[in-house]
Amino acid sequence: YLIICGGTVSGIGKGTLVSSIGIILKACGLSVNAIKIDPYLNVDAGTMSPFEHGEVFVLEDGGEVDLDLGNYERALGVHLTRNHNITTGKIY
Repeated sequence: YLIICGGTVSGIGKGTLVSSIGIILKACGLSVNAIKIDPYLNVDAGTMSPFEHGEVFVLEDGGEVDLDLGNYERALGVHLTRNHNITTGKIY
């Protein structure tokens, strides 16, 4: 397992870093998948104000998630579902 964390600072490139590392690991023959864990209390990014969260990415199963998951799908060539996005709101 590889964990990339950055606290609550947004926009510093964690999503790009994860995608890039995933591409390298796939090139080495490893199986790669991605899960994004967000600390906000909403169930998904679609229920947040666009001013608070920014744009959302809609997955094939209808899940409204952070744009990073869209980057993961394209860069890693994987199919992600709403279960690949965990928020504090989903846990509670």
